[in-house]
Amino acid sequence: MRENYQKLLITGGAGFIGSHVVRLFVNKYPQCQIYNLDLLTYAGNLENLKDIENKPNYHFVKGDINDAGFIKELFETEKFDGVLHLAAESHVDRSIKDPLAFIQTNVLGTVNLLNAAKDVWEHNMEQHLFYHISTDEVYGSLDNGGYFLETTPYDPQSPYSASKASSDHFVRAYQNTYKLPIVVSNCSNNYGPNQFPEKLIPLFINNIKNNLPLPVYGKGENVRDWLYVVDHAGAIDLIFSKGKAGETYNIGGFNEWKNIDLVKLLCQVMDEKLERTPGTSEELITYVTDRAGHDLRYAIDAGKVMKELGWQPSLQFEEGLRKTVDWYIANTAWLDHVTSGSYQKYYHEQYGN
Repeated sequence: MRENYQKLLITGGAGFIGSHVVRLFVNKYPQCQIYNLDLLTYAGNLENLKDIENKPNYHFVKGDINDAGFIKELFETEKFDGVLHLAAESHVDRSIKDPLAFIQTNVLGTVNLLNAAKDVWEHNMEQHLFYHISTDEVYGSLDNGGYFLETTPYDPQSPYSASKASSDHFVRAYQNTYKLPIVVSNCSNNYGPNQFPEKLIPLFINNIKNNLPLPVYGKGENVRDWLYVVDHAGAIDLIFSKGKAGETYNIGGFNEWKNIDLVKLLCQVMDEKLERTPGTSEELITYVTDRAGHDLRYAIDAGKVMKELGWQPSLQFEEGLRKTVDWYIANTAWLDHVTSGSYQKYYHEQYGN
């Protein structure tokens, strides 16, 4: 935690990655008031934070980063020392169907936050920090080997990655133009507890449990680097606490897997956990038409954050996958609430509006 910070805003804190970051900061920094700002769209789930919702330093605020007036008033009222910005539309398939929603939230919403921070912090900029959490997808596709570095030129290939690339550029532009203290990180694919089951791993865990098809794009040859979400939250903590303003840090898990190999491993683990005959779940694999503009490979070189800040991923993929499967099996109520939509009632039950 940066010295003397007493009040932080975390946007998107009811989402998958955001909830792990909120939990870490609330538990690790009891002297700091943590404000979780989330609109509670389909991916926002306050059940993710039931274990900390009554902590004295945790505060939930329902609100929309697209509402510039609301954001400005929130900053003026609360006078945050720092911001960790995770709120975003984040699913490639959804961005292909509705690009404008991604532009609205990921670009314009980010600019609303930047404007509020700029205006409220203008007389003592150096005492604050705006931390923007982004994705490795802004770099495009690694078709010929190599790894993404912090210096890799941007080459987004989907509406989602284009919107995140644009938001990254705006964050850096506000540093250059207005001297806003910023830091940016770009991470590889996250997995772990509480992930919304439209993403590959929780979707396939749920489908295997219910004997539903496992749709694999193309031949399943696309390669992704996988990062356990708790390790990502730890890296975010380090970067926010010790990272140098103006810098970019790439965060990766050093766990590259072809999609089809990942799916087959997941099938093996699920057969074991559900005590099914080996090979049963693999019979559910169904190859479907490839996603439009599907990037072949992403791979992060996380050497900078490791060397400069001392971060290390704690889990290799096979161990992290087993922990993830165990969590979903142990938390079938959470998964059932999400797939049925009943999780959206939790806010009204807790906050009464």
